[in-house]
Amino acid sequence: MRSPDRFLIAAILLPLAPAAQAEVRQPIDLPAGPMREAMVALGRQTGVSISVADAGLWRQRVPAVRGHLSVADALRRMLDGSGATFAAIAPGVWRVMRQPPPPPRLRPAPHPAPPPTEDAPATEIVVTASKRDMRLGDYPGVVNLIDGNALVFGGEGGTEAISRRLASVSSTHLGAGRNKLFIRGIADSSFTGPTQATVGQYLGDMRLNYNAPDPDLRLYDVASVEVLEGPQGTLYGAGSLGGIIRVRRNDPDPDRFAATLSAGIATTAHGAESGDAGAMLNLPLLHERIGLRAVGYAVSDGGYIDDRARGLDDINRTRTLGGRATLRALAGESWTIDIGGTFQRINGEDSQYADLDGPSLSRESLVAQDFHSRYALGDLVVTGTWDDLIFRSSTGIVRQRLSESYDATQPDGPPSLFRQRNRTSLVSTENRLSRAMQDGLGWVVGTSFIHNSARLTRSLGSIGRPRPATGVRNEIDELTLYGEATVALRPGLALTGGGRITHARLSGAGLDVAPEIALTRAGVQADRRETILLPSFAISAHALPGLIFFGRYQKGFRPGGLAISDDFVRRFRNDSIATLESGVRYGAPGRSRFDFAASMAYTRWNNVQADFVDGSGLPTTANIGNGRIYSLDARAGWRPLPNLGLELAAVLNEGKLTDPTPAFRLATLATLSHLPNVAQLAARAGLDYRAMLSDALDMRLSASARYVGKSRLGVGPVLGAAQGDYLDSALTLRIGRPDLGLTLGATNLFDTVGNRFALGSPFDLSRKEAITPLRPRTIRLGIDRRF
Repeated sequence: MRSPDRFLIAAILLPLAPAAQAEVRQPIDLPAGPMREAMVALGRQTGVSISVADAGLWRQRVPAVRGHLSVADALRRMLDGSGATFAAIAPGVWRVMRQPPPPPRLRPAPHPAPPPTEDAPATEIVVTASKRDMRLGDYPGVVNLIDGNALVFGGEGGTEAISRRLASVSSTHLGAGRNKLFIRGIADSSFTGPTQATVGQYLGDMRLNYNAPDPDLRLYDVASVEVLEGPQGTLYGAGSLGGIIRVRRNDPDPDRFAATLSAGIATTAHGAESGDAGAMLNLPLLHERIGLRAVGYAVSDGGYIDDRARGLDDINRTRTLGGRATLRALAGESWTIDIGGTFQRINGEDSQYADLDGPSLSRESLVAQDFHSRYALGDLVVTGTWDDLIFRSSTGIVRQRLSESYDATQPDGPPSLFRQRNRTSLVSTENRLSRAMQDGLGWVVGTSFIHNSARLTRSLGSIGRPRPATGVRNEIDELTLYGEATVALRPGLALTGGGRITHARLSGAGLDVAPEIALTRAGVQADRRETILLPSFAISAHALPGLIFFGRYQKGFRPGGLAISDDFVRRFRNDSIATLESGVRYGAPGRSRFDFAASMAYTRWNNVQADFVDGSGLPTTANIGNGRIYSLDARAGWRPLPNLGLELAAVLNEGKLTDPTPAFRLATLATLSHLPNVAQLAARAGLDYRAMLSDALDMRLSASARYVGKSRLGVGPVLGAAQGDYLDSALTLRIGRPDLGLTLGATNLFDTVGNRFALGSPFDLSRKEAITPLRPRTIRLGIDRRF
């Protein structure tokens, strides 16, 4: 046996010395709600394990609990008046049970004793993205869970707050509301075009986008974020090649009033000041029946790029305004109806790239390259429960608009501007019936329908007198039936299998096509149908308590469409992906004293859809061939003290285009054949420390460092620019009470310039190189208040 293997086994089998936390006082903040959710939150915040000995108590509602409390004090307040009591059965292990009846005053008639009540599940972490509330300890795959409180610590952010905490998630860096996300090295291209995303994004059960960029919704008032590494074709269908990111918002509480306020000001080295403010309001409209929860926020991120040609400083300020609201109605004991709306607007005054060879944090451009994003989502979710069955119906309507400008000025020519507008409409509905794992069986079956329409229009010319350029419209209808089930073959050994069958109708047409091309209808329109089957298999084995080994096979796909190349409209085919992976996981992050997870995956990618630059210097889309990806993902957490947590994670990716099409064969020499935008190495280290300063004040300190290795902008010599190879860092300190605190935070502590993304204007690719620097060192002072 090799020495690394011996080290791995020895580390996993180290005995865990649980921390005795019965009398340790610490900040606790638990909202009112079902006992199941409250116990999970209490266990997450305190690092203890709690079981409930009666399934009837599991759904009972409990009040909010806040303050500097011990676990015993928190349980006492939570269970007051509930008819339940608790006991510590081991260090760090608690049990909740019904209170015994008072001794009878009269001698009772003889009756046989009732059978003992079977234990309800312990408060393990639940993977809701499994669509059947699978416990983390049983999930046969790679999953990352981030608590909502951790995401907003130091100021609420958008998707970048997720990538800062996970080594496996990466992104382009065009700007807020216009980026593409990647997971597990599955990256297609740098541009936002007609290709569908490789990562599925969800707000609860609602799909956020289809073939549009990341909307970058701000993560105010969210319960958690779950990231499942892909593909996730069986449960989530098209567009989940790399995986899915699911944001769980906090649900309205019809029992109590609650509100939060947060605000901050920040200063950026070499740049302008920033500010942010947000608020949440929870209103019980009808006691125990109807509740409303609303969130609103406004953010202004100061610029830090100077334009030497126009003599302007800090040109890339970005302003974000948004909010969401959810109305919840409880219909009887079994039905819940949620009606929600989400809106966000992003205005960027200019792009955030700089010239590689010029003075730091500056560039020369003759026109402003502004961008504007508009996002709106309306959703309806109906949930019903019958004993151990859960039915959920989710329907949503999305409208997303993105307008981008690029400097198209030619050498010695007048100022010229290229503008691209992407308008997307998405209607999705899903109905599913599920059963959580009980008695050796858990399953989910569902149907879904998606209609997506995307219009990409473009113009090019002098400022004020642009002329239309060829655009494209793509539409798709997907009708799907899917199912997945897990069967326990024996104690500790489970088999999971599933499948998804999708029938899709695709159509498209060119827009603003030149008359001589439009005469040939076949060159500007397309219509076809296809049926796709996506199977999945997994096996998991519990070798020791808390230790699971798993193996998994799954497929994914993206439909084809139309793209523009040299003013012609061309077709590109669907691509597909298949992944075989194996892994091991021990413990629960943030809950166990020691936790560890590692996986190794091989991915085969056929007919890769990717963007490149056509003869006119504009991005276009085509199938560039077949590729393969090897990935290794490992992370570990350690809590040497109850109030100190350490994290370490690393991801290795090695992806290549192994079988290019003839058009790209000459461009895949040496390192230029590497798939773009994903670093071969990414690593992250984190620290979280809490301490009591007095009976009224506590302190929390969080620090992190994330290294992003080298990658390339795209496939081929034109897009072969190098990027990456930088270190990002952050430090946040909060002092206060659970309901009031002051925060001091800093990002990019070493004021690193770096190069997150090597794309400026596509019209400059052949003349000069660009970098997208990190935001310079930024220091933020914030305040948060809970009512």
